[in-house]
Amino acid sequence: MAALIGNPLIKALIVLFLVSVATATGDAPFIVAHKKASLNRLKSGAERISVSIDIYNQGFSTAYDVSLVDDSWPQDAFDFVSGNTSQSWERLDAGGLLSHSFELEAKRQGMFYGAPAVITFRIPTKAALQEAYSTPILPLDVLAERPPEKKFEWAKRLLAKYGSQISVISIVVLFIYLIVTPSKSSGAKASKKR
Repeated sequence: MAALIGNPLIKALIVLFLVSVATATGDAPFIVAHKKASLNRLKSGAERISVSIDIYNQGFSTAYDVSLVDDSWPQDAFDFVSGNTSQSWERLDAGGLLSHSFELEAKRQGMFYGAPAVITFRIPTKAALQEAYSTPILPLDVLAERPPEKKFEWAKRLLAKYGSQISVISIVVLFIYLIVTPSKSSGAKASKKR
């Protein structure tokens, strides 16, 4: 249990839950953001990273001047393909959702640990800007050496998934074949009787 609570993602979720319970009774916006990244290997050997960030307002009032900044992608390791790491919106209503995405191309190989994105917003009742953080992404093994897929890998996966069904069907088909086809010995006995 201690190892589970020591996990930074679990800690972030626990804090998020406790804060949401505490603010659920108040009349304020409560921003929750989820950051996702996926690797896409291109035929040329290059690898692209698709990043998407969803921002939810779980509170009971509107957040204004919402701004997202995700500066965790160093320029010496990634090139921008489309989009950018920052975005602004005029407002995020209670219960609303905002989404932002961008795509990068990796320049070098290695493990990458992305930090959470920072979301700032304004509440009319407070003078200072409020700040929230997205969830961090899981570590990405960028441009990792992947073993080539073996020739009959698809057959192994098929047998692993449907092996027992294939065995049963094969036994039933063999049994029906043995019953339907006449045996040579019974055919020979029938011809001797004549």
